[in-house]
Amino acid sequence: MAEDKYNLKNPAVKRILQEVKEMQSNPSDDFMSLPLEENIFEWQFAIRGPCDTEFEGGVYHGRIQLPAEYPFKPPSFMLLSPNGRFETQTKICLSISNHHPEHWQPSWSVRTALVALIAFMPTNPNGALGSLDYKKEERRVLAIKSREAAPRFGTPERQKLIDEIHECMLSKAPPVPQPNPTQASEEHPANEEDESNQSPLEAGAVAAGEELTNPVVGDRIIEEQHGAPLNANPGSAELGVPRQFPAGPSREQLLQRSVPRRVQKPADDRLFTWAAVGLTIAIVVLLLKKFLKASGHGAVFMDGS
Repeated sequence: MAEDKYNLKNPAVKRILQEVKEMQSNPSDDFMSLPLEENIFEWQFAIRGPCDTEFEGGVYHGRIQLPAEYPFKPPSFMLLSPNGRFETQTKICLSISNHHPEHWQPSWSVRTALVALIAFMPTNPNGALGSLDYKKEERRVLAIKSREAAPRFGTPERQKLIDEIHECMLSKAPPVPQPNPTQASEEHPANEEDESNQSPLEAGAVAAGEELTNPVVGDRIIEEQHGAPLNANPGSAELGVPRQFPAGPSREQLLQRSVPRRVQKPADDRLFTWAAVGLTIAIVVLLLKKFLKASGHGAVFMDGS
């Protein structure tokens, strides 16, 4: 860098050269930025998409323009790589940019601004100038494409710096998450869970529709247990026995054991009826004899008998 081109007593030049040395002596894996050889007030940068977001793995290029009054006035930012969050080749509106000079602090630096820019990427744009609101899937696709090649912009000297920054960022960047195979399984896990959480009737309907074989008796018992109401009485005849004694007597055996009690009940009723009839006849005969004896015809009745 031709430092002799600039007035080293200028506060802005002194500050910029100081930041260049600091950036080179303390590099970061999340960003990289250097001024142009012919103009130290204009910087090229690249940032990595923040982890655990749709931008993860992406390498996004941009340019920074520092004002002559830097650091007392804020810089302006422009993205060059399509990203789905900020428009390209348009000065974006952020609290760290020249759109909001009231928020800028002279103690902030290019490094501070790049860290803030990374943090702004997954936030809601809220209609800010230069902001976009793409879907997450579209942003993931752009993150993958951003690694393929650096954007083409400006003079050959500028493009050379862009390409060098791109190669350096790729050498430090982890592999980008591939959305196609994993997303397909992540976007449809509910279908698998729904099938596993289906009730016995729903599972049977699906099985019938797919022409599957019926479950064995043991499977049907398990389904009946899972399908039982949560507030069912555990001591009831139908729900209590299978739940407490899954290997006990079958439903048919339980029904056979209850048959004798149902058959004996009518026989007991007939015996009671015949006893009542016999007792009634005996009482009638006894009363008839007493009546005949009292009326004087008892002897005649007995002789005649």
